[in-house]
Amino acid sequence: MIRGDWIATWTASPMNVWAADMVIPGFYNQTVREIARISVGGRRLRIRVSNEFGSAPIVINAAHVALAGEDGAIQPLTSRPLTFGGEATASIAPGAPLFSDPVELATPALSRLALSFYVSGHLPVETHHYEAQQTAFISIPGNFAASELLPLQQTTTSRYFASAIYVDAKEGSRAIACFGDSITDGYGSQIDGDRRWPDILSERLSAGTATQDLAVLNLGIGGNRLLSNRRGTKALERFDRDVLSLPRVSHLIILEGVNDIGWPNTALAGADEAVTAKQIISAIRQLAVRAETAGIRVILGTLTPFEGTTSESPVGDFYTPEKEKVRGAVNAWIRKAEGVYGFVDFDAAVRDPGRPTRLLPAYDCGDHIHPSDAGYRAMAQAIDMALFE
Repeated sequence: MIRGDWIATWTASPMNVWAADMVIPGFYNQTVREIARISVGGRRLRIRVSNEFGSAPIVINAAHVALAGEDGAIQPLTSRPLTFGGEATASIAPGAPLFSDPVELATPALSRLALSFYVSGHLPVETHHYEAQQTAFISIPGNFAASELLPLQQTTTSRYFASAIYVDAKEGSRAIACFGDSITDGYGSQIDGDRRWPDILSERLSAGTATQDLAVLNLGIGGNRLLSNRRGTKALERFDRDVLSLPRVSHLIILEGVNDIGWPNTALAGADEAVTAKQIISAIRQLAVRAETAGIRVILGTLTPFEGTTSESPVGDFYTPEKEKVRGAVNAWIRKAEGVYGFVDFDAAVRDPGRPTRLLPAYDCGDHIHPSDAGYRAMAQAIDMALFE
């Protein structure tokens, strides 16, 4: 076994396919190219691919990694084949991930990688990451994994194979896990712009002398909740897979709970899934205890405003004054929580001072719950770098 100072430098949490999210039902004799911007760089890398919600094995017939070019192209001289146990073809067992062999490819910090996967047979999509805010390129029939350009059939903004990239980084490198829902996942930010708040945090850390060896891992899932399943398994269930299984995580930022408050009594969830502030606080406490037991410093994020968010349900609204009281109670606890390393007041960073139950208009992407690029930047700027130095 080849040893190294392996650390995750990029992640995309696997999630189940919800019928409402079905963009592409599957692939047949096609190549899929996914683009990912890493945080810290390294001398070598390896890729984790996922079939964690699959009901049958996934057979990958060819896979390549390269530094990304523009518009789905690769930098040809950097292209490297991926192997799995020395073989170019790999089968991913249902319910499991699969790690590639190490690849010799030096990657600078904040560089973009292109990951290309070819499947010769029929592959139904059962595992994906729906809201990637990043274009995935899907070819016409054929193996184009090593090609500089894919002959395109279509594009999407979801991910289908890669769930993590690891690099052989500097000794002593550590990672910050950013765990949450669509606001961590970056919904509403510029497609292909890397404008999510964890992206901006990574840029800030990379620019600092004392923090440039800290990876930032985005473990957000759009629509995710602490206590109920639907879009992704609930936070209490996926936490070990998405956080505790990663090597050398030193800090954890938790920002989750808005969907637990807003979804019930709408088209998204029934009244039976309504939760209290006490239940949300208890769930966050449990995540914190599990992280601290693993030696991870926990930083809590206050829940951001969502007044004005509309619902298609005749039953009730995503936002109500009663739901706002729950958010307020959770935030009051977070600001005074004992036994955690610190907190970030995301709420204060993006709310409208004249109407604090709403996002500041300049920080609103337009749906009154997800920040704009400027809003995500304000969230990242609200994080005190001293927490990591």
